[in-house]
Amino acid sequence: MTTPQALSFSSLTPDVVLDALEGVGLYSDGRLLTLNSYENRVYQVGMEDGPPLIAKFYRPGRWSDAAILEEHAFVSELAQDEIPVVPAMSMAGSSLHFSNGFRFAVFPRHGGRAPELDDANTLEWMGRFIGRIHAVGRRRSFVERPSLDIASFGEEPRDYLLAHGFIPADLLAAWRSVAEQALDGVRACYERAGEVAALRLHGDCHGGNVLWTDAGPHFVDFDDARMGPAVQDLWMLLSGEQVDCTRQLSDVLAGYEDFCEFNSRELHLIEALRTLRLLHYSAWLARRWDDSAFPVAFPWFNTHRYWQDRILELREQIALMQEPPLWPA
Repeated sequence: MTTPQALSFSSLTPDVVLDALEGVGLYSDGRLLTLNSYENRVYQVGMEDGPPLIAKFYRPGRWSDAAILEEHAFVSELAQDEIPVVPAMSMAGSSLHFSNGFRFAVFPRHGGRAPELDDANTLEWMGRFIGRIHAVGRRRSFVERPSLDIASFGEEPRDYLLAHGFIPADLLAAWRSVAEQALDGVRACYERAGEVAALRLHGDCHGGNVLWTDAGPHFVDFDDARMGPAVQDLWMLLSGEQVDCTRQLSDVLAGYEDFCEFNSRELHLIEALRTLRLLHYSAWLARRWDDSAFPVAFPWFNTHRYWQDRILELREQIALMQEPPLWPA
C-alpha cells in the first residue's frame, strides 16, 4: 500500500493523528505537541499509560513503503549493535502503519540537548559513534533507497528550478551560468577524489539530528538515509574558518577511526558535497512551496534577494572547490 501523492497534510488534523494511534492500540490522553519538522509531520503524543511517544507521519509520495521499511530496518540493525539510535516501534508485526491514507511510524521519546560542536571531546565522541554507524553501514547496500550523486543532488535540482520559473528573469542568466560552473567544479572534485566506496549513511548528520545527554549522543531522524561517501556524515559537523574546520576534522576523525577506516581521498569531496546540498536545498524549498507551512517558515525564499545571495554563494563555492582540500592537523 502506497499513499497517493495527491493527499495533503492539510487533512492531518489532531483527530486524524489520535485515530491513527488508536488504530494500532495506542491511546492518548489528548496531549498533542507539534514538533519542528517540515518534510514530514511529527508529534509528541501524551499517553494514557506510560511516557509520551513520538508519531511521525510521512510526506505523501516522497518514499515508497519499501524505502521507509528499509530505513527502519537499518536503524534497527544499528540498535541491535547497541549504537544509540531510536528505532521505530513494531506493532502488529510492522513498524510502518496506515490510517486515513497516511503512513506513519511511532518512536519512543528520547530527550536531550544540542551537542556542543565547538568542544573537542564532543566531536571525538560524535566521531566514534558515526564510525560505528558506518561500520554497520558497510555490511550491505540499500536496495530501495537512492544514492547521493551529482545527478540527483545537483543536475536534477538545477533542471527543476529552471523548468518551474522560480528564478527572477533578470537573474536567470547569471544563476544558470554559475550553477553550471559550480557543477563543473563538483565533477572536478569527484575526479580528484577518484573511486570512493559508497555505504549506507545517516545522510543528514548535522547537530540538529543529534540529542545529547550526559551519556552521549542519540542519533535521530534517518529519513534522509541513502548510499554515499562516508564524508557526507562528517562534513556538516564542521563550521567556522579553515583553522577551526581543520581542528574539528581532526577531532572527529580521531574518534571515527577507532571503529572505521577513513579514506582520505574523500576530503576532496567536502566542498563538492556542500555545493550539491546548496543546490538541492533550493530545489527542496521550491518543490514544497505549495505546502502552506513553507511560506510561513521560509518567508525569505524566492525573493529577489534570495537568488542574489545564492549566486554569490555558488561563486564562493566555485573558488573553494579549486583550493586544496581541508586536511586534518
